[in-house]
Amino acid sequence: MRCPYCGSLATQVKDSRPTEDSAAIRRRRVCPDCGGRFTTFERVQLRELVVVKRTGRRVPFDRDKLMRSVQIALRKRPVDTDRVERLVSGIVRRLESMGESEIPSETIGRLVMEGLRSLDDVAYVRFASVYRNFTEAKDFEEFLDALSGPREASEDTASD
Repeated sequence: MRCPYCGSLATQVKDSRPTEDSAAIRRRRVCPDCGGRFTTFERVQLRELVVVKRTGRRVPFDRDKLMRSVQIALRKRPVDTDRVERLVSGIVRRLESMGESEIPSETIGRLVMEGLRSLDDVAYVRFASVYRNFTEAKDFEEFLDALSGPREASEDTASD
């Protein structure tokens, strides 16, 4: 690990322990060259994942990009950050355990939608609007109708 202060590669680990959710390892490091101390968080990666985009393009999987997408959907929503971290870690574990190194972007989107649906309805709709490429208001209407189920007969006949 490169020292953030002097750039040396000769850093030493002084302490290592799992994080609270055991999804990462927290390491306290020291640089023998400049004496700088810093912390790193390292995640175990079971396999190198490649995302296959709808266009056929292949890009390396980026956990941080997944986290940013989920956080954008959840912006200004009352959801605890620990729950968001657990959601993203769970999605990554599911992707890694699929046994495939190439994952279609649709699969990732579907897993995110499943997770967001259980966390927050508004975030679920926000993410769906991008994932399903809503282009006009009726797309939202149709999606919300499907989400809430059939309307009550009393709503349709409110003029009685």
